[in-house]
Amino acid sequence: MWKGPSFIIISVLVLMILVLPTLIVVPFIEHNKEGATEQPAATEAVAEYNLEENPAFVVSVLRDQANQVEEVPLELYVSRVVASEMPADFEIEALKAQALAARTYIVRYLVQGEEKLQGGADVTDTVQHQVYKNDEELRQIWGTDYEWKIQKVRQAVGETKGEILTFEGDPIFAAFFSTSNGKTENSEDYWKNEIPYLRSVSSPWDETSPKYLDQKVFSESEVENLLAVNIDPTKPVLANIEKTESNRISKATIGDKTLTGREIREALALQSSDFTVEYRDNHFIFKTKGYGHGVGMSQFGANGMAQEGKDYKEIVTHYYKGVAIENVDSFLPKMASK
Repeated sequence: MWKGPSFIIISVLVLMILVLPTLIVVPFIEHNKEGATEQPAATEAVAEYNLEENPAFVVSVLRDQANQVEEVPLELYVSRVVASEMPADFEIEALKAQALAARTYIVRYLVQGEEKLQGGADVTDTVQHQVYKNDEELRQIWGTDYEWKIQKVRQAVGETKGEILTFEGDPIFAAFFSTSNGKTENSEDYWKNEIPYLRSVSSPWDETSPKYLDQKVFSESEVENLLAVNIDPTKPVLANIEKTESNRISKATIGDKTLTGREIREALALQSSDFTVEYRDNHFIFKTKGYGHGVGMSQFGANGMAQEGKDYKEIVTHYYKGVAIENVDSFLPKMASK
């Protein structure tokens, strides 16, 4: 008589042991399938680059606002210039190209032995040389995006560490700007000297730049005052127009004066010297294409090339003709002696 009930009790206990854990676990499995508690997949870690370790050279930066000199290891200086001069959300290969341009600029400047500034500084932190912001300032600008942006910039600088652009053995004048009008400008068409590696090249990628097109409106009196000209509204706004190879204005007559495209651009603070003018309701409408002087590397063009799969070496050799990539080490003695 006792075998029947005992068998039933034992069977129930076995079922509880086998089934109960499943009943407990299944709801959590189902919940996980819905994604409510699932953790994101691990991503490949980006290597940390200590740009202060074993600095090859120190750059003295005159901080414009604080009026103090900041001593910065070369590669750390380059990373902060890249972060200040190019959007960090650009492609990594474009950031690498910018790193070469920034490093080359400061090395060339120091090799040439330019006169020291206030407090013994080498350069300023403004567009007079290269824009430079330290980590504290970048944190304020980027906010919660600071960590990933600075890591990306430091990766670009770290992976090109010590590399500069040279032409016939000398560091080049690595000019760069934001956005072209579809072509870059020959150096002598904006500045005085013809520089063999700063030649006009195509840059079709810039059309996607938010700075590609712009316009500014001026009253007649504003144009006369800013350009120091007298305007006859019954005559064409621009006359005797001459253009450069890249379709920017080289010279034009406006009012009673003939001015260079650069003079007009800078006096009116236009984005580019590729401009047209309309006269409407006693106002002048200047429409521009591109942003910047147009000489050297276009930043938005570099990003467009990177998006198409080009690496930083292909980018810099497209915009700087006939250049080589060398290591900064051979130039350190010259920099130290200046």
